[in-house]
Amino acid sequence: MSKVIPVTSPLLPPLEEFIPYLEQMWESRRLTNAGPFHEQLEEALAEYLGVDHLCLFANGTLALVTALQALRITGEVITTPYSFVATAHSLLWNDLAPVFVDIDPVTCNLDPASIEKAITPKTSAILPVHCYGTPCDVKRIQAIADNYGLKVIYDAAHTFGVRQDGTSVLRHGDLSILSFHATKVFNTFEGGAIVCPDAKTKKRIDYLKNFGFADEVTVVAPGINGKMSEINAAFGLLQLKHIDRALGMRQRIDQRYRDAVSRIPGLELFHHPKGHEPNYSYFPILVTGQYGLDRDQVYTLMRDHNILARRYFYPLICEFPMYRGLPSADVSKLPVAKRISSQILCLPIYPDLPDEVVDTICELLRTGAR
Repeated sequence: MSKVIPVTSPLLPPLEEFIPYLEQMWESRRLTNAGPFHEQLEEALAEYLGVDHLCLFANGTLALVTALQALRITGEVITTPYSFVATAHSLLWNDLAPVFVDIDPVTCNLDPASIEKAITPKTSAILPVHCYGTPCDVKRIQAIADNYGLKVIYDAAHTFGVRQDGTSVLRHGDLSILSFHATKVFNTFEGGAIVCPDAKTKKRIDYLKNFGFADEVTVVAPGINGKMSEINAAFGLLQLKHIDRALGMRQRIDQRYRDAVSRIPGLELFHHPKGHEPNYSYFPILVTGQYGLDRDQVYTLMRDHNILARRYFYPLICEFPMYRGLPSADVSKLPVAKRISSQILCLPIYPDLPDEVVDTICELLRTGAR
């Protein structure tokens, strides 16, 4: 296979559909600072996602950093070692201490029992991740938070449009953070958002993402420059027109993979829990000891055929230099996360991934099982 197959790729609408947005921008000369496309996208996304208030950001990492500021989080924050590094980096940028706990072997999300065991007098918040778009055990996490007086901020970077029991998973916790990076189900080239429950919280976040300005001469908080530009917002409005088609295409590819991989010994699939309406953002598999090759050998096999499957997430966050000195970073205390990190492989999935490429990938997996 000569063409390089990435693990994900955006569905790009025809260029001519984007031209009218650019023409309006040039005519208005509004390129940033809550321009008309920015305001339209906030309203459109809130409606589509079924949430009350949403604040757009330049990227998901800035949204995470700002969310912690908005809730005035201090001390220790319980979080997962099994995520993209931005989850924990946002804590360090706020001078907070990450406390890593183990994950659930079925969902790869934070294990509620491990959360409760890690709470100390310094704990102020829980920062879980809805891994691969599978919802956390939100009821148990909220019960723990209520019992100990903790805030809950969900890293929902993978969870655009995901619903559980008919309700958006973004409505749980004190805040939820989205990423609109180019690799995500819905993207604005670069971008992100904070979903918040009320207008007062949204107003504070809007101040924080614009240097803390309340008006031209009044600064009310030590804010940052986290604003989304009009170009990114315009692209988001265009993408939103095509999102349902993109999700349908992803679902079809997901099913094609499932039909083939489920018949290969030694490979384990992740299944959608009851009541879960997924967005098919990733297609992770586990390469177990019963398979003919180990995970890294499968990864190399794919790379040798220009298929850029990802070991996502590997290594664990707690194994990076800035974290491994923490007491909670000891991987012997994180056995489930360590095992899954050594077995995980995310296969390519994106809307216009050709069937013949999916079939080639599955045939390579069958070869490895022989």
